[in-house]
Amino acid sequence: MRRVVLERFPAGSPRGSWPAEEYAAQRKREGLAAEVVMDLDSDAFLVVVRQREVLSGH
Repeated sequence: MRRVVLERFPAGSPRGSWPAEEYAAQRKREGLAAEVVMDLDSDAFLVVVRQREVLSGH
């Protein structure tokens, strides 16, 4: 199943800062099953959801 990228965050955030995880947690509170994955090619954290969930109106 494909995933849709909701947001990208650079991997070089300040120590103790987790913006991708915070963003994913907020999406989860809104009912989206968001997860954080690492894109090694772009050195960024991606917040993604499975495409089926996005198409179902969430």
